[in-house]
Amino acid sequence: MMYRAYQAYSDMMEPVRAMARFAQQTIRSPLNGFGESLPLRTLAAGFEMLSRADLTHQRPSYNLSSITVGNREVEVTEEKRLVTPFGTLLRFRKDIDTQQPRVLVVAPLSGHYATLLRGTVATLLPEHDVHITDWHNARDVPLEAGRFGCDEYVEHVIRFLDELGPGAHVVAVCQPCVQVLAAAAVMAEQKHRATPASMTLMAGPIDCRINPTEVNLLATGHPIEWFEKNLIDVVPDCHPGAGRRVYPGFVQLTAFMAMNPDRHMRSHLDLFEHLSRGEYDKAEITKEFYDEYFAVLDLAAEFYIETVQYVFQEYRLAKGELTWRGNKVNPGAIRRTALLTVEGEKDDICSVGQTLAAHDLCTGLRPYRKRHHLQPGAGHYGVFNGRRWQNQIYPLVRNLILSNEA
Repeated sequence: MMYRAYQAYSDMMEPVRAMARFAQQTIRSPLNGFGESLPLRTLAAGFEMLSRADLTHQRPSYNLSSITVGNREVEVTEEKRLVTPFGTLLRFRKDIDTQQPRVLVVAPLSGHYATLLRGTVATLLPEHDVHITDWHNARDVPLEAGRFGCDEYVEHVIRFLDELGPGAHVVAVCQPCVQVLAAAAVMAEQKHRATPASMTLMAGPIDCRINPTEVNLLATGHPIEWFEKNLIDVVPDCHPGAGRRVYPGFVQLTAFMAMNPDRHMRSHLDLFEHLSRGEYDKAEITKEFYDEYFAVLDLAAEFYIETVQYVFQEYRLAKGELTWRGNKVNPGAIRRTALLTVEGEKDDICSVGQTLAAHDLCTGLRPYRKRHHLQPGAGHYGVFNGRRWQNQIYPLVRNLILSNEA
């Protein structure tokens, strides 16, 4: 019922938003000689704010059509190397002849698209052959495609690494650190040909018993049945995934915004003021952020429920109780995959110590194959986006990859 109510409201408001877009464009038209007067700018700003009061369920663009490599600008094209119903192994192919280290960036599946890691990819791209897990919106996946839970997530990581071949590197951001560590352990135990040469785990919940955050407390504050009853719904008939049980992206977005409501309100008031004053460059920065932030995707119900239960309530990986396809996951089997863990000092989603715990689990790795970095002053997003990532964290990731190239 929750999803149907959301869909009905969205459908009802679309004509209103369309009218607001038309009114805004009319006021700002060059043919209107009064469009830049203060009263009309303010009116146009109001219409634009109304037209933006919506979520999108389509993946935004990565906007990576070119990149500077060395001293020249090279073209970048997106190449789909492997496609499943639930995700695409997407390569950012560069127009260069030089062979570079192959890197798989594993994006979180937590209500937003992989384009949230646009800045992460852009930083890696000049010196690496970058691929990303471009996850699909569960509401667009037909029921015939089957289930997608934690086992299937790990299987996707293994399949994608296999597609890249021996000697590739993997970088996991946030939530998938658990699944990537599990995949590396499974591959090591199987002596898989494509076991990654290095593994970077960034701000991920390896052991949520350490320094619990508000997110962790929320997960443990209710039994798993509460999450199934209150947060899971069925995709309406108007979408390709009709009938699939999902954790809706709009619910996750609401939860995120509820953590900092004052900040989001202030940002939108600032956006209105910038538009009213004609400060369009400043307004564009805010609009770009919220265009990405308001692009949401639904999670398959089984993946969401299993993640809450296995990772945030039962700590299965940290306690040595996680299984994959019925077999126990053994991080101690990892012997050749170098490990780098990265945490942010001010991370309020995945706190200090939770990712570092991977070192205690990887008992088969010699000390020289392990490294940890705590980034001073960085919050959660600062670990993989922005200046601290570019100038202080990325060089460590690059060095790990280069030192483990065959």
